[in-house]
Amino acid sequence: MRSRPGSPSRTTEHIRPIDYLTAPRDHTFEMCFTSTPRGARLARRLVAHRVDAWEIPYDTCTHDVIVLVVAELTANAVRHGHVPGRDFHLLLHVSESADMVRAEVTDTRTERTPPRPEALPAPGSEATGGRGLLLVANLATRWGWHLRPGGPGKTVWAECVFATPT
Repeated sequence: MRSRPGSPSRTTEHIRPIDYLTAPRDHTFEMCFTSTPRGARLARRLVAHRVDAWEIPYDTCTHDVIVLVVAELTANAVRHGHVPGRDFHLLLHVSESADMVRAEVTDTRTERTPPRPEALPAPGSEATGGRGLLLVANLATRWGWHLRPGGPGKTVWAECVFATPT
């Protein structure tokens, strides 16, 4: 996302005083979304807005990488992890210094799992899909997946470590 949504809400937000001794040092955002293209789009937009609010501004490389990784993970959850009537869960964690970001997307479909990172196949030149995880693999420092503990489904995660916030 390259453009900042035009909203005067940034200046009219109610800001609570921060107790710096007890304030959390890291930022975490999590929410369930409908397992539809609209849900994936909403997740991407909310992450873009939230990351900007966490002082990783729009139009920076760090912001764009975070949003693109989340977009690919949520799109895959909708396309390959969709179960009618079930949502997907997004968790985004950004370290205080914004040098490490972890995104996790959990869906409820167990039988369709991605390949292991070391066995990620390259799509053919005529293929119309299959590049999403290649993007994640190239943008993220590391990524992987595991079965969802305590229930059906899986969690696909990616971590991005940035040398310096940009």
